[in-house]
Order: sequence, then C-alpha cells, then structure tokens
Amino acid sequence: MEIGCHLPVYGAAATREGLLLAARRLEALGYDSLWVSDHVVIPWQIRSRYPYNATGDFPLSPSTDFLEPLTALTLVAGVTACVRLGTTVLVLPHRHPVLAAKMLATLDHLAPGRVILGAGVGWMREEIELFGVPYARRGSWSDEAIKIMRACWRDERVSFKGEFFTFEGLGCRPRPANGTIPIWIGGHTGRALARVVALGDGWHAAFPTPEALGHGLAQLRDTCRKAGRDPASLTISARVGLAAKRPSDDVLAELRALRDLGVAHVILETRMRDVAEMTATYERFATEVRVRL
Repeated sequence: MEIGCHLPVYGAAATREGLLLAARRLEALGYDSLWVSDHVVIPWQIRSRYPYNATGDFPLSPSTDFLEPLTALTLVAGVTACVRLGTTVLVLPHRHPVLAAKMLATLDHLAPGRVILGAGVGWMREEIELFGVPYARRGSWSDEAIKIMRACWRDERVSFKGEFFTFEGLGCRPRPANGTIPIWIGGHTGRALARVVALGDGWHAAFPTPEALGHGLAQLRDTCRKAGRDPASLTISARVGLAAKRPSDDVLAELRALRDLGVAHVILETRMRDVAEMTATYERFATEVRVRL
C-alpha cells in the first residue's frame, strides 16, 4: 500500500514557508505522494450540504486562505525530486477543460511523470454555478471535460464536438511526460462509479469506512462486469482522516482493513493549523504505523 499526505493548502499554515517545509520533510520521510484539494472561492452563505461530516456544514470560513491547487503543486514540484503530486480532488467544473489540461500537462512536464489527477464533479452549487456550469448537468459536463483533457494530452490536432464544448484543430503542448496523466475519479454514487469505469484509471474514495468501501467496491465490480472492463485495471485509492491523538493501533487496523479490500493508495489528512504539529503527526505515523503495514 502506498501512502500519501495532504499538504497545508488552506488555513494559517498555507504559506510559502509552510508548504515548502512540509513538502521537503514529507518526501524525506519516504511518503509516496503529496496532495492538495480545491476550492476557488468560499461563499459567505452556503446552502449546499457538505457531504463529508454529520452536520453538512462546510468547515472553513470565507476568511480562510485557500491556495489554488495547481499553483501550489508547481511550487512543490520545484523543491521535490520523486514524490508524486496529486489533487484530491480537482473540481472539474471550476476550470475550462482545455485550460485544465494545459495546466496539468505543464506541471507534469516540469515534474516528469509525477502528476495524478484526482477529479470530481463537485458538491457546492454556489461555487459551480459561479463558473457558468449548470449544477444539475455537472456530471455530463465533467464527462466531456475528461474526454477533452485526454484528447489534449494525446492528439496532435485536438478537435471535439459535444453538448457543452465544440472546437476544431487546436494544438495543446506540452504533452505529459508519459503521454497521459492518470485520472482517479472521486464520488460514491452510481453515476460516479459509472464514470470511473468509462473514463477513469482509478477510483478515489473520500473518507470511507471499510464497510462503506466494501459496498462501493462490490458496485464498482458489477459496473465493470456490465461494461466489459477488468476491475484490476483500476487503481483504488482512499482519502483518510488522521487525528493527531488517535491510537496507532486503531489507525493500523483501519488501514489494514482498507488494504485487504484492495486499496492500493491512501492519502492521509490531518489538521493544518500549524505546520510543526502537522508534520509531527505525519512523522509519528511513519515511525509507528507505516513500518507495521
């Protein structure tokens, strides 16, 4: 099982110094990947329900610094050598897909073969509609976006005709170092899992319990069977919360359970109020948990 860490891209630790310190230290500790999440704006009034806690309230205020993820990863790429760089997740409707393809390919060109695109359709109506994407159609919009990005990375003359985008004869360089960028698609609905099978290289589950992940994997395998796709061709990854004071044995048991279900890559996320506290948590995991996996 490969292990990655979420970088300090929001809150008080989201500074140049904090980001560079964390990136260098985590690579030195032997972590496999470094990750960032994505919000362009945080509205002062959010009616959308946040799907990853019991209250449905988004945990960050509009006065919180939140770094643009691909810009942050470009800084990290310059001070690291081999650790992979990922988004957990890049919200596709936030960016025109040709621009997103260009930014990602540039990052992968500068950090050759190190980029993983964790991608999702988003949950916050207010933010998605700000960029002109119809919230109810964001899934179909995102399907086209993925197809366009793959074409930009693959084709010499890029053309596309769809419901939301139509263009002909574009050149979009540079290419990713290995000719493409792996796309791990987030979401747990039936529609999201169908997107994984049809368009993705992997499934990126957010904060799943082993029980919930088991149900999701059963549905994913069934979707693969119906589509004629080998489930083994998909990388299974999961974003997992790491509380600073949680007993190591509990964390170990959870990760072993996820690994036994087929999770190949885990992204740890701990609180980011202070870089020293955050890195100490990741250091403790490396010495007390990872060596026992």
